[in-house]
Amino acid sequence: MAEKTYLQAISEGLRQQMRHDKRVFLIGEDIGVYGGAFKVTLGFQEEFGPWRVIDAPLSETAIVGGSTGAAIMGLRPVAEMQFSDFVSCAYDHLVTIAAKQRWRAGTPIPIVLRLPSGGGFSGGPFHSQNPESTFAHIPGLKVVCPSTPEDAKGLIIAAIEDPNPVLFFEHKHLYRRIKGEVPDERYLTPLGEARIHQAGEDITVITWGAMVHTATEAAAELPDLSVEIIDLRTILPWDKEAVLASVRKTSKALVLHEDTRTGGFGGEIAATIAEEAFEHLDAPVRRVAAPDTPVPFAPVLEKAFIPQVADVAAALRSLSE
Repeated sequence: MAEKTYLQAISEGLRQQMRHDKRVFLIGEDIGVYGGAFKVTLGFQEEFGPWRVIDAPLSETAIVGGSTGAAIMGLRPVAEMQFSDFVSCAYDHLVTIAAKQRWRAGTPIPIVLRLPSGGGFSGGPFHSQNPESTFAHIPGLKVVCPSTPEDAKGLIIAAIEDPNPVLFFEHKHLYRRIKGEVPDERYLTPLGEARIHQAGEDITVITWGAMVHTATEAAAELPDLSVEIIDLRTILPWDKEAVLASVRKTSKALVLHEDTRTGGFGGEIAATIAEEAFEHLDAPVRRVAAPDTPVPFAPVLEKAFIPQVADVAAALRSLSE
């Protein structure tokens, strides 16, 4: 298998699915001629033409509204928001219409929203958010947060094939930083199935996205602890059984995410563990998350905002005592 970056894996998955299914088309700001803000779709318009790789106006509302209409008519749109933060402009079309249409009329809405998210590059409060928990509260949506190149490719293909609206959060800090072996052929990674990123016996860390790698580095700094890392991969639906099975084995749980703490999806996971695995716990469930502030612009403040390896290692050490 060839080694690919996270970005290359997503690009390859999109390209293979477009070749596989002529109903799939891409739409977004500057995704055609320019190849996208992060060059994920570079060269796509030359291969598939301007009617399948559409440069849209600067209007997220138009992009998501148009995608919803196209999905109702039988197509499979993949819409790119240049930054996940801007999906809020299309909240009504996504949450009130796309998420509810199957309940309302039985009509599948197979749209995918590609959402570059996360911090780590001093993008400031309007280009660095992790708003996945906002949409994990909405019935009718699915929320995907891959952490590895192999999963990113398999999950983007599975998202496009899914009959429901899928929000596909791509962590920008992983695009060119993370590499891994990725199968050349087209394949699907099922939505809703967690992956044991690292097996362990003493403590379970439940996380997703870029924090999977932060957790891995933190665990490596504590060689005397056997840390199991569960990569949820999707948080709606989320693999409750995999999490509970791991916690029942280790008896200690740390929930880690880059999103802000209050209302973050980690609270749902912690509550579920407390409700359904309380008798197996040897310590309270711990959470490590960002503070309840906008994402700072200054590098030193952003570093203080995003959970770091030292923060996770300290929480693991405290939980083990």
